[in-house]
Amino acid sequence: MADHLAAPTPLPEHQKLAVFAGEWAGEEMVYPSRWTAGGPATSHVVARMDLNGFYLIQDTRQMRDGKEAFATHGVFTYDRDDRTYKLFWHDSLGYYPPSPASGAWVGNKLTLVRGSLRGNARHVYEVVDDDRYNMKIQFSPDAEGWADVLTGAYRRIH
Repeated sequence: MADHLAAPTPLPEHQKLAVFAGEWAGEEMVYPSRWTAGGPATSHVVARMDLNGFYLIQDTRQMRDGKEAFATHGVFTYDRDDRTYKLFWHDSLGYYPPSPASGAWVGNKLTLVRGSLRGNARHVYEVVDDDRYNMKIQFSPDAEGWADVLTGAYRRIH
């Protein structure tokens, strides 16, 4: 008889998020928006698999003109109930989304979309190889026409 009190173990879908674990240096382009003027930026990203391997926890500090301009805290997981990936996103702009972004992997890209009263955000993470990934954040008022907010290329720091 199976032990029904035993804790579940991470699925291969959870383990797939480990590709983003580590320390990363990013070169970014911030596009003009209602939140900020555009321009180049650099980011330092630290991410780890945690909480028994169910979550990727990612912290990012973006620098522009020698000062911290933006910071994020992301918690990624796989929802075994609805079979989608989730991203719980918090940032230094202070907005709190009413629900996590949801999405899936297609090939080497993880795409997650979330909506709020302000509009819709789409995060696309593209794995290039073990030491590089690209990311873009896009905004759309109607979830149809997407405009880049931020694009970046990240290299693993060894």
